[in-house]
Amino acid sequence: MSDSLEVVATGAAADAVRHHVPRLVEDGFAGRLFEQDATLWGPDAEPESKVRLSWVGLPRSSRPLVGEVAALRSELNDAGLDHVVLCGMGGSSLAPEVICATYDVDLTVLDSSHPDQVRAALGDRLDRTVVVVSSKSGSTVETDSQRRAYEQAFRNAGIDPATRIVVVTDPGSPLDEQSRADGYRVVNADPNVGGRYSALTAFGLVPSGLAGADIETLLDEAEAVADLLGDDGEGNPGLRLGAAIAGTTPLRNKLVLVDQGSGLAGFADWAEQLVAESTGKEGTGLLPVVVGDDSAPEVALPPHDVTLARLAADADGTDVDAEHDPDDTGEGSAGSEVTVSGTLGAQLLLWEVATATAGRLLGINPFDQPDVESAKKAARSMLEGSPDTTPPAFTDGPVQVRALGGDWLGDASTVRDAVTALLAQVDGSQGYVAVMAYLDRLEVADLADVRNTLAHRVRRPVTFGWGPRFLHSTGQFHKGGPPEGVYVQVTADPAEDLAVPGKEYTFGRLIAAQAAGDASVLADHGRPVLRLHLTDLAAGTAAVREALA
Repeated sequence: MSDSLEVVATGAAADAVRHHVPRLVEDGFAGRLFEQDATLWGPDAEPESKVRLSWVGLPRSSRPLVGEVAALRSELNDAGLDHVVLCGMGGSSLAPEVICATYDVDLTVLDSSHPDQVRAALGDRLDRTVVVVSSKSGSTVETDSQRRAYEQAFRNAGIDPATRIVVVTDPGSPLDEQSRADGYRVVNADPNVGGRYSALTAFGLVPSGLAGADIETLLDEAEAVADLLGDDGEGNPGLRLGAAIAGTTPLRNKLVLVDQGSGLAGFADWAEQLVAESTGKEGTGLLPVVVGDDSAPEVALPPHDVTLARLAADADGTDVDAEHDPDDTGEGSAGSEVTVSGTLGAQLLLWEVATATAGRLLGINPFDQPDVESAKKAARSMLEGSPDTTPPAFTDGPVQVRALGGDWLGDASTVRDAVTALLAQVDGSQGYVAVMAYLDRLEVADLADVRNTLAHRVRRPVTFGWGPRFLHSTGQFHKGGPPEGVYVQVTADPAEDLAVPGKEYTFGRLIAAQAAGDASVLADHGRPVLRLHLTDLAAGTAAVREALA
């Protein structure tokens, strides 16, 4: 893998670089960004930006964590604790997941409220487990519920939770104050960094370092490119990448992320959250579409509204057109591609700079997430009040079918008919399909394969997300971005429910409320939603897979 950052754009992406980068340089955007100039995104964004820009200095300011985490890991290992579990959502979980996968160290990430998945985590090596509870606000409902479950499990095993739980949160948060009072180890993160920009804060470094990742090297890699990314020169890779993905005319708002041997395991999933949640608002934004490889339909026949972002081991100025003719799209339009390479630490900082740059070009605030909050509010309302009891439109074997967001279901009487009716709502030139599975992803992991199958069927971009995880990612774009999507939501009754200690609700009721809340907000925005509830997981999953094929 190249030690330096390389960003090579072709087609419409290259045109965007040529058009926008000189203007960004003239405005001194990069230098002002690294000076934490909160005025870069306009007056409406300024109050939020003032308290969200410390991430530009993290390669240096996070250095004290290296020794602190190493000492804590040594202490825990000496006590026989070598299994690290991370309870966190969104930016609190995705960065550690990619860091640990890239460094090939074991980290169990619990970013679900599905009772079967929570129970499986609780039953895995509890006697050797240390749990990192990560929540910026200190009030994230999923993380609070997971913490409560682990506390109860430790007590039931005769273990003091204070010896097993490490809390990462902002100073002064409710979790910070309560955890200190309870005698837990607490590591405070920089409060002036938003969750999805927090890879190089305590949120990314504490769980990764405890699991055994080399966080000092990670910071070295980021620091090695910090001056380059803060330089107001036309070669700045952050400006080039930001322009390539957000500066095309007209905007190509589907960003297809394909890994071509980058060596950064799961990096596209982290970038998906960063880009989607930062840009998908005010009717615009970029929808990342994570695909497996070059066999994905979005790569072979990219529509006119797609930019391909290739994550490579080494770009080195390679002419991408030599292998992938951007004019051969089947859509009669020029292609748009950008190839990116670099070390993990370097690329974490690169994509954050590029996303901030994209916000400038799109004219939006890249640091808020208003529609994520709306889905949380809807879920809380259903959790605290009455659960959703909307009867199904019909039942087909092990699948109950509900349709929201308009009168589009017609006379469908089978799951396949309902899927066909939904897909008829897809705009053939701008639309996309999102499949959202509120299931135990360890139990039905291969359901994600429907993404590729469905993309072949509709010949449009298709995303797949596990709920509630995706709510902190593409969920923002679904509601705040342009009204181009149609949505397939898959839910199921758990094999066995699990109580949330100290609360009146269960994990099963929590994830059901999150799914119902998400669907209701989408429907309120006029988005067509097909809800498929499985009364039998195995048979229902097979039926859904067949209907989507």
